[in-house]
Amino acid sequence: MGKIKACLFDLDGVIVDTAKYHYIAWKELANEMGFDFTVEDNERLKGVSRMTSLDILLSIGNVEKSEEEKLELATKKNENYLSYILKMGPEEILPGTKEFLEQLKKEGVKIALGSASKNAMTILNRLELTSYFDAIIDGTKVSNAKPDPEVFLKGAEALNVSPGECVVFEDAEAGVEAAIAGGMKCIGIGNAEILRKADFVVDGLHKMNIAMLEGLNN
Repeated sequence: MGKIKACLFDLDGVIVDTAKYHYIAWKELANEMGFDFTVEDNERLKGVSRMTSLDILLSIGNVEKSEEEKLELATKKNENYLSYILKMGPEEILPGTKEFLEQLKKEGVKIALGSASKNAMTILNRLELTSYFDAIIDGTKVSNAKPDPEVFLKGAEALNVSPGECVVFEDAEAGVEAAIAGGMKCIGIGNAEILRKADFVVDGLHKMNIAMLEGLNN
């Protein structure tokens, strides 16, 4: 391996798909209040904070709640979500992830997680992937959300490598922007149209190999 010494991974949409559990938890909340919440409605919540998401949900149902009631509802949604997370298992790891992490380990490439999720450790433990990561930077360790590069810069620091020696794997536009802002290479996972600022885009980690990383040095 040439210049690339470390790979930093976002969690949701790259290693595992937890978005479906967020959707189910919001839908349950809506149904309890007597209205439906569709997959199309859920698109409006992507990349949005929990409290803003709740406001959108309430506006869809045309429901008014006090600030105190909103806090209770947001807590309930998170408890619903966590109940699903705690049932996850290694079978939910996205295709090719484990194989690619094993390739990186073999080549001596350092591995970090860079995720806004405060549940990242719980999820990695459930997936039995924790031991692959040399550093885990999650929502409990950062104060600025992506596109701020803080989460990735802290990851590079924890791995003791410079940003220029890092490649970030991201499925969200804000994450790609965070990687670029941090002076790192970035590989997009998913939609090439949305992630066009990335160095290149693949469908998933099952399409990745070490040679492709080396190509980023040229």
